[in-house]
Amino acid sequence: MSWMAAAIVGSAVVGGVAQSKSASKAADAQTKAADQGIKEQRRQFDAIRELLSPYVEAGDVALEQQMALGGMSGREAQRKAISAIESGQEFQALTQQGEEAILQSAAATGGLRGGNTQAALAQFRPQVLSSLINQQYSRLGGVTALGQQSAAGVGTAGMQTGQNIANLYGQQGAAAAGSALATGQAFGNVMGSIGQYAGGVASGVFPNPFGSQLNNQAVTSSLRPQARPF
Repeated sequence: MSWMAAAIVGSAVVGGVAQSKSASKAADAQTKAADQGIKEQRRQFDAIRELLSPYVEAGDVALEQQMALGGMSGREAQRKAISAIESGQEFQALTQQGEEAILQSAAATGGLRGGNTQAALAQFRPQVLSSLINQQYSRLGGVTALGQQSAAGVGTAGMQTGQNIANLYGQQGAAAAGSALATGQAFGNVMGSIGQYAGGVASGVFPNPFGSQLNNQAVTSSLRPQARPF
């Protein structure tokens, strides 16, 4: 093969190999970047879930207590919930202060043993208990709502993280596919260059790299003495 043929074919091969390596390096870089993105997305989601976890757990407990207090978990659960409020320090302190105020007022007006005083004392404890039940139910509702919002936040973060990770996996797939296509195209270009050179030789644009050898063989054969039979 002549130096021109070697140069053309060699240049095509070197160019194809270089293009293939460049495509492979680019795909590796995109894949590593996507891997780092996936790890970061998961890290951020874990951080959000850990941050909101106490609120979610508190909301679950509050919802359970709220359902018990409202009678939605059965009569026995409701009785225990109300009994817990009635035996609590808040109820004891309020009733003690209120009853002392009623008695002091009655003593000041001379009606300590009157019917109105006794009626006021009889009604005071149930009123305080009812008020505390309503307050507790409302408080629990606030914690329940906070827990539900936190759980929804974790769910939203999870869906967003999943979508982002899916997109990054798609980028990895696209990078791998692009690398494969680029490699195939590179070697296709090599074969195309060789084919173009072969076509040029056939059409006479390029010299036949084997022409001189064939001509020399033909000349040598023509000059060689011919053996004649006797």
